[in-house]
Amino acid sequence: MQCPHCEGDLPFTKCPACSREIPDDSRFCCYCGKALPEAQPAAGQAPEDSDYDFSKRILCSDGTCIGVINEHGVCNECGKPYEGEPT
Repeated sequence: MQCPHCEGDLPFTKCPACSREIPDDSRFCCYCGKALPEAQPAAGQAPEDSDYDFSKRILCSDGTCIGVINEHGVCNECGKPYEGEPT
């Protein structure tokens, strides 16, 4: 599948109903309208129906970033290492 603007290759999957190429992470086929199975959460994200405890998140110490510190000790948004609570 190609981007209509830059003509670069885009990741795609095939619709299980009509077998046409559709963009990855689509919720519905843009050709036949069939609802697609939900995608698995990306690495580092908790599934919505899990027992994930949001109170145990460690927020980015940058103070202006919305990211969360991942298992490697760096922010999942800006990539900065955790430096403790902002002052």
